[in-house]
Amino acid sequence: MSERIVVVGGGLGGVRSAERLREMGFDGQITILSAERHLPYHRPCLSKQIITGEWTPDDSLLSFSGDLDAEWRLNSPALHLDPKKQSVWVPGGEEIKYDGMIIATGVDARAMGGAPRHDPRVHVLRTLDDAVAIRRNIRQSQGLVAVIGGGFIGCELACSVRHMGRDVALIVRSPALLGGVVGDEIGKKITEAHVEHGVRLATGVGIKHWVRQPGGIGIHLSDGQVFFASCVVLAVGASPAVDWLRGSGLDISDGVLCDSTNHVVGAENLVACGDVARWPNMRFNGVTRRVEHWLNAVEGGRAAAENLLVGRNHAKTYTPVPRFWTEQYGMRVQGAGLPVLGTDTTDVNGLTGFIANGKLVGIVGLEEPGKIITETPELFRQNQVDSNTPVWTQPEEPAAAAAPEALPTTSIPVPEPVAALASSVPPSVSSSMSPPLQRRRHSRSRPEMVRTGGGRARP
Repeated sequence: MSERIVVVGGGLGGVRSAERLREMGFDGQITILSAERHLPYHRPCLSKQIITGEWTPDDSLLSFSGDLDAEWRLNSPALHLDPKKQSVWVPGGEEIKYDGMIIATGVDARAMGGAPRHDPRVHVLRTLDDAVAIRRNIRQSQGLVAVIGGGFIGCELACSVRHMGRDVALIVRSPALLGGVVGDEIGKKITEAHVEHGVRLATGVGIKHWVRQPGGIGIHLSDGQVFFASCVVLAVGASPAVDWLRGSGLDISDGVLCDSTNHVVGAENLVACGDVARWPNMRFNGVTRRVEHWLNAVEGGRAAAENLLVGRNHAKTYTPVPRFWTEQYGMRVQGAGLPVLGTDTTDVNGLTGFIANGKLVGIVGLEEPGKIITETPELFRQNQVDSNTPVWTQPEEPAAAAAPEALPTTSIPVPEPVAALASSVPPSVSSSMSPPLQRRRHSRSRPEMVRTGGGRARP
């Protein structure tokens, strides 16, 4: 009987990890369990092209290898895992045995206490269906669109709504947009751009209460302001999608705890990648943390697949330098490293540099792609990985360690193999802001085997 690897999660990280399994010569069965009804799609476009209508849902579909030869189980979320039995259960009570598993379930939109989520005019944005519902609500209504949250998703949404010609309000608990992640100077320029484009901005405020009425929803703020909105989008962050792992015995406090090689702590033949994985990046102080951005799903998915196949004893540490970007009103903010670790800032060739313990840990620039390319190698140089550090090392986390900020999408491609990037030599980088091509052969056609909701396979 051939071996079976189950990939839990049908998004970017899941499909890239499955591709890597085939590239490395795995010829057993690959089963991909997806909670969604859609084949993999680009999430960065949800707050942009899908909302504005520039793209249709079909335009957002990811390309993936025509040699994948995987069994896709759509509308089949994993419900429970027993690592000792190496079994996972899906709706209908079906038990699926595995020889190896890749957890790539990503994150869910974070709930907001007191918000009337049962009201059809109140939305979150995480999935393609969420984006379609928001766009439909905007098109079928008049009046203000209220976006709660001033992070990357909230700001991108507000920008998209203004491009649609609709009034929009950004309601933010912090005193500045983007939570200081990009530095004060760039944050100020982004804030000014939103004001110049007519966004009604309320910062440093909380929501006292909500009032649902037939014509809209009243949002009463702590400073006395009241907004009356026909559509509300909650963009207050994300939480790792780990509910299905409760009772499994794994550490799922803020994501799935992994060692520095993507292997899940406390389980055999189990790795995790992408937004859901919490691991110690030995390039950046080795504190376990999650990184929520596009490139980490790609790099982490491929590294996890490699390390699953070679096994723990031969696995390599996963030590990426994150890269990310956001675009608003035609302005592109690009970054590299982990700016959220910075305790001070400095000028780095016209970029905002973030310093921690005397080392450069992040850079951010506004419309400076060339400088980002030039200065990114310095992050590798100043944050070298000690080749003598044991793979299993998991430094104790500082008591005051804060949860990392969610990072947005990215654009700077890296060469293969991903899992071997433990040296101080940086990968080549590109100024292209589009997601990098991952394969030479792609197919946008439907996979050969697709099942929905545990039903029969259909072409």
